[in-house]
Amino acid sequence: MKEEKLTETVYNRPGKILTDSGVLLLVGEFNNENILPIIARIMEFNLMPEGVRPEFITLIINSPGGSVSSMFQLVDVMKSSKIPVHTVGQGFVASCGIMTLMAGEPGHRSATHNTTIMSHSWSSGTQGTSYDLEASVKHHDFLTEKMINHYKKCTGKSESYIRKHLVLPTDMYLRPEEALQHGIIDEVKETY
Repeated sequence: MKEEKLTETVYNRPGKILTDSGVLLLVGEFNNENILPIIARIMEFNLMPEGVRPEFITLIINSPGGSVSSMFQLVDVMKSSKIPVHTVGQGFVASCGIMTLMAGEPGHRSATHNTTIMSHSWSSGTQGTSYDLEASVKHHDFLTEKMINHYKKCTGKSESYIRKHLVLPTDMYLRPEEALQHGIIDEVKETY
């Protein structure tokens, strides 16, 4: 009776078994509302005693992108995690999504064969005085440098390679096999 009640409780909370097993879902836009719970969970896993915490964390990504600052906050937490974070792309992985996908534990970054992956240079809008525009240009240059360095660290490719193949003025759609060639992922998973 007690075991039956426990099982019923567990199954009444969708996602609990996944989360308790170290599987996290990043679905939707990169913003504080979507990213902070994932960051908190990775940090909580790291605070658990060994033997209780998962051996690795699997982060499944299906996202059109969003806030670059939210993405870099998540990447910093992933990279400082004592528990390796494996990344899996499913569905559509674009912009901040691709940058998070490639930030996974080397050797454990994958995408399913049906995943669409999109890389591009980042964009933003600005308005205001000439001083506002100058500040915006400085910020844009700073973020571009950070993003290029992130691509270099995660893919092992040179800046000229990245600018030629991955960070173009237009959106660059990639098949998973192409993402594998560019060093964004380590494996293409056939699901059927």
